[in-house]
Amino acid sequence: MEKDILEHGLNFNRRRFLSRLSLGLGSVALGSLLMPDLFSGSIDESDILAGLPDFAPKAKRVIYLFQNGAPSQLESFDYKPKLREMMGQELPASIRAGQRLTGMTANQASFPLVGSYYDFKQYGQSRAWISDLFPHTAKVVDDICIIKSMFTEAINHDPALTFFQTGAQQGNRPSMGAWLSYGLGSENKNLPAFTVLLSRGKGNGQGVYSKLWTNGFLDSTHQGVHFSSGEDPVLYLKDPEGLNRFERRKMLDKLAEMNDMSYKEFGDPEINAKVQQYEMAYRMQTAVPEITDLSKEPDDIIKLYGSDCLVPGTFAANCLLARKLSENGVRFVQLYHQGWDQHGNLPSEMASQAKDVDQASAALITDLKQRGLLDETLVIWGGEFGRTNYSQGKMTKDNYGRDHHPRCFSIWMAGGGVKPGIVHGESDDFGYNIIKDPVHVHDFQATVLHQLGLNHEKLIFKHLGRRYRLTDVSGKVINDILI
Repeated sequence: MEKDILEHGLNFNRRRFLSRLSLGLGSVALGSLLMPDLFSGSIDESDILAGLPDFAPKAKRVIYLFQNGAPSQLESFDYKPKLREMMGQELPASIRAGQRLTGMTANQASFPLVGSYYDFKQYGQSRAWISDLFPHTAKVVDDICIIKSMFTEAINHDPALTFFQTGAQQGNRPSMGAWLSYGLGSENKNLPAFTVLLSRGKGNGQGVYSKLWTNGFLDSTHQGVHFSSGEDPVLYLKDPEGLNRFERRKMLDKLAEMNDMSYKEFGDPEINAKVQQYEMAYRMQTAVPEITDLSKEPDDIIKLYGSDCLVPGTFAANCLLARKLSENGVRFVQLYHQGWDQHGNLPSEMASQAKDVDQASAALITDLKQRGLLDETLVIWGGEFGRTNYSQGKMTKDNYGRDHHPRCFSIWMAGGGVKPGIVHGESDDFGYNIIKDPVHVHDFQATVLHQLGLNHEKLIFKHLGRRYRLTDVSGKVINDILI
């Protein structure tokens, strides 16, 4: 079937398009709207089906603010006063019910409950409870949807993080951004469809690896492009010394000719993918410097995001850059902020982490909203799992740590057709088990795809005799949180 689609794409030309839709100005206009390059002679087979969703999308693009290391839901968005009341008491066996523990706490003699060091207050018309660690997020609470009933099977960082990003706990699978690039293509031919930005706080960090933005078994054109905080945002993008732009153009044309000969001889589609990457790099040479220059942002925007947004590589700078990339048509902007792994010294470390991200996260919502972009941009904030309600190791009221907890945790979403100002799902009084509206990782992924007009059960790629998809063989759209 894939071969038939490819042949259909190769045989698809202006004459056939016009003959199918009848000769007329209306057909020409429709064709140019559906495929802007159709009449330019520059369209290739990868563009034929890309960009055509299964149904009308609510969102055009995604900005994913991933908090790597797993922030505690009990110090952020899931208020549990009972844990303070029972401070130091043993977690009831009926609550834990023999659930799996990590190797770090499985041999603990006791599991003393520990309440949040930080107070919570209710905000907005939704009256949602927000920790004092997130005062800026509290101001935009009526623009976000807090999901307090996320769960996953993965209990350690690497498989849990990989699961969120690729739909599988093992590597070598396409990431979510790669799937969106494959399913929808790019909105801007001068920028990649999928970009990645990294930042790190002062807390205990977990590794972030390129497998998280890999194309997997999809064409390499769908791989995420990592933007660094150095002098060259994208490595090897500049022309080598002594080679001007005209000479580079000639070199790329000659290289394309040789690659075309190789493709005709071997038929390897990855050859054409490489040619497309070379061409993208050439176009990015003019687009990237302008996009990554934050110095021209007005004073009110700098104040909104905070002064850190002018420091390359900070979370605030990446949030502002994410807005610029998104408004210029980048389909999926993935941010990773490392440092949320608080097994000990949680009160002070988490305060530092929250200070790094709170203002900029809220600023991104406000910035998109005032530009009229929030409705078409899905913003996501959250980590790979949650944190236990009991302390790992010794504890005091002022100092404690929390182990990994995959059974129940919180994230938030905003824009892109998600209902604003609501709380979805509920955990028990101990913040340990879900008692209402559970949301699995695959449900979350299915919902993200749905908002971009893609049916997660139809976004499939056949590889080694098996049909793969982001949500594997499960997942359902969370309709209750959608407009």
